[in-house]
Amino acid sequence: MNQVDDFRTNSRTITKQSRSNFYYAFLFLPKPKREALYAVYAFCRLSDDLVDELKAGVNPADALTRWRKALDACLDDGVDSPIITAVGHAARRFHIPKVYFEELLNGMEMDLTRARYATFEELYPYCYRVASIVGLICIEIFGYTNPLTKRYAEQLGIAFQLTNILRDVGVDAQRGRIYLPQDELQRFGYSEEELLAGRYNSAFVELMRFQCERARGFFRTASAALTAEDERSLLAAEIMRAIYYRLLLRIEAQRYDVFRGDITLSKPRKLLLAGGLWLRSSLNL
Repeated sequence: MNQVDDFRTNSRTITKQSRSNFYYAFLFLPKPKREALYAVYAFCRLSDDLVDELKAGVNPADALTRWRKALDACLDDGVDSPIITAVGHAARRFHIPKVYFEELLNGMEMDLTRARYATFEELYPYCYRVASIVGLICIEIFGYTNPLTKRYAEQLGIAFQLTNILRDVGVDAQRGRIYLPQDELQRFGYSEEELLAGRYNSAFVELMRFQCERARGFFRTASAALTAEDERSLLAAEIMRAIYYRLLLRIEAQRYDVFRGDITLSKPRKLLLAGGLWLRSSLNL
């Protein structure tokens, strides 16, 4: 196995072991695109871990700065960590703008400086950086022809991130973070103290119902921006959309009680969704 293959294997392993929803969407792609997306996902995963999973005594801001420098070196044809090297190969092969990766790290950095958002307007740039930017990177790898596809990627990224936020309300609260807008907590009469304590009550249900409807709106907007000429090349994105949308439905079916255990879809369910969409696309249904 040569060095490049080793980098790709590391990226694929990180993606698979994470049990990410993205892994199932990538399965039906041609190998070069699949390997590039594994590298991008692994980069995102490790970047996030620099903020959330650092060992005691390590300054996350310093770690993120070193990671940025490694990215700069690699995208300028240097070699550093295996994952960043794999990302560099993907970025050059698929002509992914460097600014996308810089913006992604800007989003990760926000978690070091902010744990609250006063309004949704304040939250939106965070969601854009950590999720929509990933979508914009992905469509460069998928391939597209219509400029409207960038709006599809942006809106779908927001929908995904809002779904993640709703699913992880309890986990984030344990880390002292609240992504639900402060003004909306006040509007529905649900206090920050109740959220941090994981209190499930009628006010929380109404708050979450409102948040889920907002996420549905972004799913709808994304679907409206999907153009016929790019539909086939965006099959992997549509697989992710199907998985995330059903995750949102699962939150609603559980009456928004995200405090009592993980909310997820089973591996067979994800494979069934992915396989079904792939078959429909293959048969032009």
